Amino acid sequence: MSNKLTRLLAVIFALALLATACGSGSDGDVVDNATDAAAEETEEAAPEEEEEEAAEPEPEEEEATGGAAADEEVDEAVEEAAEEEVEDGGVVTTAIEDLEAEWAEQRAGIVAEIKAAGYGVDGTTLNGPGGWTVDLTECPADWSDNAGVADGTIKIGHTTAQSGALAAYGNIGVGMDAYFDYVNQNGGVGPDGLQIELIMKDDAYVATQTQELVAELLQSEDPFYIQTLGSPNTFAVQGTMNENCVPQPLSMTGHQAWGDPDNNPWTTGLQLSYATESLLWGSWIESNLPAGAKVAALVMDNDFGLAYEQGFADYAENSDHIGDVTFVRHDPAAATLTNEMTTLAASGPDIFIAMTAGNPCLLAVEEAARTGITDIAVTFMPSVCKAVSAYMAPAGEAAADWYIFGGGWKDSTDSQYASDSYISWMNDRIEEAGLDSAVSLYATGYGQFGWPAVQALQIAAELEGGLTRTNYMIAVRSLRMDHPALLEGIAFGQNGSADAYLVEGSDLSQFDYDNQSWVIEGGVIDLDGKSQNCAWVAGEGC
Repeated sequence: MSNKLTRLLAVIFALALLATACGSGSDGDVVDNATDAAAEETEEAAPEEEEEEAAEPEPEEEEATGGAAADEEVDEAVEEAAEEEVEDGGVVTTAIEDLEAEWAEQRAGIVAEIKAAGYGVDGTTLNGPGGWTVDLTECPADWSDNAGVADGTIKIGHTTAQSGALAAYGNIGVGMDAYFDYVNQNGGVGPDGLQIELIMKDDAYVATQTQELVAELLQSEDPFYIQTLGSPNTFAVQGTMNENCVPQPLSMTGHQAWGDPDNNPWTTGLQLSYATESLLWGSWIESNLPAGAKVAALVMDNDFGLAYEQGFADYAENSDHIGDVTFVRHDPAAATLTNEMTTLAASGPDIFIAMTAGNPCLLAVEEAARTGITDIAVTFMPSVCKAVSAYMAPAGEAAADWYIFGGGWKDSTDSQYASDSYISWMNDRIEEAGLDSAVSLYATGYGQFGWPAVQALQIAAELEGGLTRTNYMIAVRSLRMDHPALLEGIAFGQNGSADAYLVEGSDLSQFDYDNQSWVIEGGVIDLDGKSQNCAWVAGEGC
């Protein structure tokens, strides 16, 4: 019996013991195969503690997990998930017409709550949920709340990679644009049927180009908002966007720094925080591997990868269970990872974690098999590399048995969702738009990012004053709906300064090579409302 099989059996046994023990008590960076291997990068109160524990807070641990939930909250959520099970793989079988009616009802509820609370512009101050406020006197003198909305059209800017080694990133924007077209053809936005115009600009995933393009968009188009893709790229223009009081919503990256509503009020994220994902890895190791477990991690050498590295390094530093940790960084545009993976294999890891995105995820799977890492270590994908068609299928048998904390998202190319009514409907609409539904990044843009963007637009259009930038930011920071592309049980919502992260839960899944599908283990991990805000400082973290 191989060491890996022995370890996996031990893991299963440990989970069974855990479930028994707990039950006795109470309870976006790829190129596609050739075109879709791009990254799908594209966080309330803690449970009550014993009085003696509450009397001795540990601020250092709270600081170390900025942008994530506290360690103990993650551990508790993982243990609870191990006792549960996702029924039918989380497949939605409700007809699209009924889903549309549910979304309309949820939007109406949010509109009513916003109006009842009196959120909006009061003099020179924008007031929103969860104590969120913005001083509008800090906006430029020529700033307009109505910019980008004229002649029945909403202009939206989007910077993404449409060229270079990571050109497939652009597929996310193409998919999102297809959803906007669908909305336009079916009544548009708000009572006036406003039409959405998406203006995409190619930054080739180069941060300096993102800066140039955002400046160009602000000067020539003055769009309603600008959506950015990639951690380095979003960082590069975050200051400009906030200084100019231009919304930068639903950023296509899970960096924890987007959870900073007080210092960067015009920027929001969408995905599971990379800091939270790092803690989930750490918690899994604590629960399933022997003390002293060696960790090897492949890290993309940019703000994206370093967010993962910092989060996991902080967890490991405070752990008495995790042994040596080896981080090896790689060039984001690397065509090969042979040297890096050979070095990691030489460390003799018990667990390997890919802290990377896009085509490097596929390369990591292939090199882990070639170097023998898969023979000695439990292997983990990052959440941004969940797509079966882009990463797992091209790797062949090397992809078997990999694990992932998948951020709760359904992969539209995963066979288990073929009967999911929303996924099936979305794939049909993607095909009608002349796109290939087998390219998962189109669905990422269509559903994961396009859907909430439109929901927030529809909400904002119903508020006093209609569709304005301030109303849109209130809508985004008040958004709490049932996202159809998320597994049931994964909450989607935030609450101003009190809860700055839209997605905080995740699934734990293992790849079934024979069925080409991610198989969910246990239930979903619910961390809704538990992620700490993150005032990110370059070189220091939260």
